Amino acid sequence: MVKRIVFLMSDTGGGHRAAAEAIMDALAIEHAGDVEMEMVDVFREYTPFPYKYMPEFYPWLINNSKSSWGVGYKLSNTRARAKALSQGMYAYSESRLKQMTREHPADVVVCVHSVLTRPCMEAYAKLESRPQFVVVVTDLVSTHMFWYDRRADLTLVPTLPAYTRGLRAGLSPDQVHITGLPVNPKFSERLKDRDVARAELGWDPDLPAILVVGGGDGMGPLQKTAKAINARRLKCQLAIVAGRNRQLKDKLETSDWNQPTHVYGFVNNMPLLMGAADILVTKAGPATLNEACIAGVPSVIYDAIPGQETGNVEWLVSNDAGVFAPSSRQVASAVESWLRGGGEELQRRAKAAAKLGTPDAVWEIASYVWDYAQRPPVVNPKRRRLRTLGKLPTARAIYRSGAVYLTPLMRPKVRKRTTRKLWRGVMRSKRS
Repeated sequence: MVKRIVFLMSDTGGGHRAAAEAIMDALAIEHAGDVEMEMVDVFREYTPFPYKYMPEFYPWLINNSKSSWGVGYKLSNTRARAKALSQGMYAYSESRLKQMTREHPADVVVCVHSVLTRPCMEAYAKLESRPQFVVVVTDLVSTHMFWYDRRADLTLVPTLPAYTRGLRAGLSPDQVHITGLPVNPKFSERLKDRDVARAELGWDPDLPAILVVGGGDGMGPLQKTAKAINARRLKCQLAIVAGRNRQLKDKLETSDWNQPTHVYGFVNNMPLLMGAADILVTKAGPATLNEACIAGVPSVIYDAIPGQETGNVEWLVSNDAGVFAPSSRQVASAVESWLRGGGEELQRRAKAAAKLGTPDAVWEIASYVWDYAQRPPVVNPKRRRLRTLGKLPTARAIYRSGAVYLTPLMRPKVRKRTTRKLWRGVMRSKRS
């Protein structure tokens, strides 16, 4: 029987789509012909203004108001606040999220976006029965409380700190498992020997190669960082990936360089570029760092989004697989130091990076998803309702019981005989 799997994501950064595509490709390889899959951009397709514009607003916010993002991340990162904010988002988007559940039937739903986890879970919880709900956490270490919902059937996390945080959020140990971060199975398949990769790319086979990237949207001070390395006049070659930022790509292509420099836009051959590189200069995006570790390339991190990427830096640095250099001058100094340290320095860090890579994580995650696709739908508990009015006590019964004081307007009409009897009883009690 063909199983239907729906992936919930949004293009706020490249990691969410990349994670979903990686799991989909693994499932397609393992269960070809037995599975139907689709990806839903929930923000764009099923939320009203302003949420629907988050894919466009997010890169601008990170590039122009990173500190504000960090403050918001920190303030919202508690169980109570995350729950309240998610409930607010659901209330505002309720009709459209319910529409999503109707238009995309599934045997299992896989959510790969933190902000969508709770609102989407709420929408499915309103159904009489819902599909299995699996959360794949795509932040490495410093995970937000948005990720964790106790109603989710399974939550898969990449690292031990993320697992521990899930337990603090109220998940039971059997609800959360450590798998590593999913990387597309094609990445490992396309990794090539350094000399082969450089020959295919047309790079110098003898010069050390510095690969400078800024994510799919070319976020962060990419140009400034590349210029700082260029100013050192090092004996190396540069490869710069500007992503979808066409304006940045044009500026880089028309700049003067002191060493062989290759400029690329958005690329689909990152395994080839990683395989040819000796050093990666990057922001602390979890997917890019994990790919670098799989390729055995140490990283110089020049930028990190406050909150979700802070832990990524600590994780890499503490394992000796990279350094944090938050200014362009520090990046250039780190690269210069590594190159002057000779091959032993780079080789030591490359081995440390390789130990952190999780090339098999995507297969384990796909196995979990397929297992939950075989399970029956979850019957949601019936919501409590007020007793029907017919079962409520009448005003006369309440009046006679004397348990509750009733105003004259609330009191039931009583016959005159009853009033006289009550009055006589009161007078007798006074006499006695």
